Amino acid sequence: MSTTAPPARPGVPAAGEQFGEQAWIEVIQKMDEVYNELLQYEVELEEKNAALEDSHQFIESVLASMSDILIVCDRHGAIVEVNPSMLHLCGKPLKELEHTSVYELFADDAQRVKARAMFSAVGRESLYDCEFFLRAGDGSTVPVSMNCTPRLSQTGKLIGTVVTGRPVGELQRAYQALRQAHEDLKRTQSQLLHAEKMVSLGRLVAGVAHELNNPISFVLGNVLSLQRYGQRLERYLQAVHANGCADNAALQDLRQELRIDRIQADMPVLIEGMVEGAERTRDIVDALKRFSAIDKANPEDVRLNEVVERSVRWVTQSAASRFKVDVELPPDLVCTGSSGQLQQVVMNLVQNACDATASAADPRLHISGHCHGGMIELRFADNGPGIAPDHLGRLFEPFFTTKQVGQGTGLGLSISYGIVDRHGGNLSASNRPGGGAEFVLRLPQQGSLQAP
Repeated sequence: MSTTAPPARPGVPAAGEQFGEQAWIEVIQKMDEVYNELLQYEVELEEKNAALEDSHQFIESVLASMSDILIVCDRHGAIVEVNPSMLHLCGKPLKELEHTSVYELFADDAQRVKARAMFSAVGRESLYDCEFFLRAGDGSTVPVSMNCTPRLSQTGKLIGTVVTGRPVGELQRAYQALRQAHEDLKRTQSQLLHAEKMVSLGRLVAGVAHELNNPISFVLGNVLSLQRYGQRLERYLQAVHANGCADNAALQDLRQELRIDRIQADMPVLIEGMVEGAERTRDIVDALKRFSAIDKANPEDVRLNEVVERSVRWVTQSAASRFKVDVELPPDLVCTGSSGQLQQVVMNLVQNACDATASAADPRLHISGHCHGGMIELRFADNGPGIAPDHLGRLFEPFFTTKQVGQGTGLGLSISYGIVDRHGGNLSASNRPGGGAEFVLRLPQQGSLQAP
């Protein structure tokens, strides 16, 4: 017995047809969702690729601008990547270095053995500031201070090493520049400290000179009056002796007993010595006032002949009588600057010569000078033992001295060098071929300097 499906009603789809349309609608909707997800994923992927490209370009620019060398190796020591500084050092293209051993970059077998021994421990600890010698592109050896650190994977596994380094020559130049800057700073600091001390000392000396000026003037005036009175008394005694003493035996005996004739002979000499001493003291007070005077804002004309004469007189008065100074200067040596500061320089040079020649049989200093090319040149040549060769380059450093403790501070020549430099000149030292030391002071002539 067979059955037949009832006929479909008009306007109503069959069950199979209805199921097929629904399935197609769901499939189409699913395809739209997948397509939208693909589009969104593609946009995100393009953004990440752009960011990755920017990061790659940034890293390449950083590596290209590095002056230090950079080597990236795998765990076996094969080169993976180097920066342009390393390529420039070894003189080879990147293709020749890739996958070659990093140890081939070192200068010789001894350096390779040393590098293997040290790099092998990088997995446990990093290597810092170890000096190696690399082979440059021209065949020369270049000392390099190298650092080596491990390169780890995301799981912390050792996958290689990163080696950085800088040629030691660059480090030495940087250290030298830093050391020079430090020395300049110390010199400036010591000069400022000494300048502060000199200002205080100048005020003290000015006060002392002012206090000494009055009694010295009083003493000098009285001595000059006593000289005039002595001349009158001498004339009177001569008249008495000539007229009334010849026949008076008692007066003759008293004249012999009191040694009147000897007193008359010694009186002019004694008074002359007192006058000379008072005048020299007055000159010293005047020089103290000049030395302690505060430097003017504008430079003044300085007569170097007078500066040298005063300086030599000051030093020789307190030095041993054996020390002799010969001065041969042309007349009218005039420069522009500070008289007190330049006198300090000359006094330092003369005093140093006096100390250096203390052990000589005939200690002597010869000061000569001349003008040439708008410069005044003064030479201070002594007959002492000279300057040790290893001391010549350090004479003008602050606190450097060859004298015993308590005899020198090491600031005299340093301060003198700074004073001369501020005056537009220079101060140098050398050993004479015949023995002894020679200091040469050069200063611009009058009118060639605007400010000290």
